Amino acid sequence: MTMTNQPAIIAIIPARYGSTRFPGKALVPIKGRPMVQWVYERTKRSSLVQRVIVATDDERIRAAVELFGGEAVMTAAGHATGTDRIAEVARSLACDIVVNVQGDEPLIRPEMIDEAVRPLAADSTIVMGTIAKRITDARETGDPNVVKVVVDGKGFALYFSRAPIPWDRDAWSGGAQQAGFAATGIHLKHVGLYAYRRDFLLSYAALTPTPLEEQEKLEQLRALEHGHRIRVVVTEHESFGVDIPDDLGKILQRIEEERA
Repeated sequence: MTMTNQPAIIAIIPARYGSTRFPGKALVPIKGRPMVQWVYERTKRSSLVQRVIVATDDERIRAAVELFGGEAVMTAAGHATGTDRIAEVARSLACDIVVNVQGDEPLIRPEMIDEAVRPLAADSTIVMGTIAKRITDARETGDPNVVKVVVDGKGFALYFSRAPIPWDRDAWSGGAQQAGFAATGIHLKHVGLYAYRRDFLLSYAALTPTPLEEQEKLEQLRALEHGHRIRVVVTEHESFGVDIPDDLGKILQRIEEERA
């Protein structure tokens, strides 16, 4: 079924203060602006998103967002995941599609948000979407912190894993060869940006965690294990998350490269 009317699309940025590896990172200054402001302003530049909200459980983040003119909503403090946090906000929203934009990706491209949203905006049978990028750095293929995804012929996810999937049996037949992964262009790294149909988001957040999800520590596997399909768009754009303080130097370098 193809949608004929423009759906109402709202982006929600989950931002908490108590990050285990980098407490307070949502407010860390980057070129004089808190990181959450970078994410907010880039999300606002999406051509499809009509409203942007920061969902937080910390008054310091709420105050910072309102100081730069953004919209923030306070949520419960006990949410286990960002999905739970945005679902709480989405319950009170009148919209068709909700976009989950990670609060620690200050260089997110507006085009990437549009790419994730566009399949849902065009086809009401698609309930969840995300994006991926072809791996060009061989080190990422074997890095368990880089999530990989494989898709079917119609662009829907078959599986997400921290392991190097698909596995090239002939090229990587021996354990000693696993350090020599090649960047063949067939491997896709998952970018943690999601678009959900609102009603699906609410039901998805209420689902029981699943064995593969808990084994891989990848929440999106819950959708697959419960039989739901996730549309994956392959993007040419790159984004970089901030997990630890050392990542800030890389972000500043890339900002300069964008301006060059």
